[in-house]
Amino acid sequence: MKIIVTGGAGFIGSHLVGELIKKGESVVVIDDFNDFYDPALKRDNVAMYDCEPRFKLREMDIRDRAGVEALFREESPDAVCHLAARAGVRPSIKDPFLYEEVNCLGTLNLLDAARSVKVRNFVFASSSSVYGINSKVPFSEEDPITCPISPYASTKRAGELMSYTYSHLYGLNVTCLRFFTVYGERGRPDMAVAKFTKAVREGREIEVYGDGSARRDFTYVGDILDGVMRSIYAPSRYEIVNIGGANMIDVNGLISLIERNLGKKAIVKYSETAPGDVPITYADVTKAKRLLGFAPKVRIDEGVARYVRWFLEREGAISA
Repeated sequence: MKIIVTGGAGFIGSHLVGELIKKGESVVVIDDFNDFYDPALKRDNVAMYDCEPRFKLREMDIRDRAGVEALFREESPDAVCHLAARAGVRPSIKDPFLYEEVNCLGTLNLLDAARSVKVRNFVFASSSSVYGINSKVPFSEEDPITCPISPYASTKRAGELMSYTYSHLYGLNVTCLRFFTVYGERGRPDMAVAKFTKAVREGREIEVYGDGSARRDFTYVGDILDGVMRSIYAPSRYEIVNIGGANMIDVNGLISLIERNLGKKAIVKYSETAPGDVPITYADVTKAKRLLGFAPKVRIDEGVARYVRWFLEREGAISA
């Protein structure tokens, strides 16, 4: 099977590429290597696949409609896993137009190209951010989505809706996966686990928005990959599915875990709650279990320990 992975040089995408290649699949990665974080990190993520005969890398912006259409015609993929996006709640408030262009127009370009070459399955990476200030926990796919509180969240919901439209009009099989706070090896440097670990290790101050009581359903990257892989091989006409860790921890608890694994105390500065931040995320994964046989396996304490080990090994390799 040939699979296009957008954002395939990123955190989740580069892990997914490795899993697909292990399965014997051919993978075409689309990535624009933008500067949301250091592009060199993303190039490092996929450098290990350069010698793989079943791996191709195309440096391309998904907003380039003609380029996307030409690539799909050339490759004629069986499936698409669309992970590319402008990510992050707070940056989306600063530049909502960029998020609209990449996350909405880019997704539309991919859906239309997938329609034109009759792709058999389209997996779209959505986000738990769409639930916004949802008052009911855990968050279920049946909950009304009426309160997204950031442009990022709104663009992810828009992607889900456009995916439904293409499924309804053209029979495109689409699964929208709502990811819940993904962390793990190669994690984005702006995300809490990576950012806090680096700061504690270097003796720098951590800024915590609010009092540290905000709770997140942190999901280890290996569990996310399990959900994505299951979705790729089990097409649905149209489904929205939570992929989460189903184990919450507050920010203060997360910092304590990092301190324990590094053997070093954090310097914490508390500030006002940031616009767009939600007080809690918590995934109901009943549907994922029923449709995909998905169940998260890595608890937050084990996952943080794995991440810190990887971080220290990588730090040692760089300094050597």
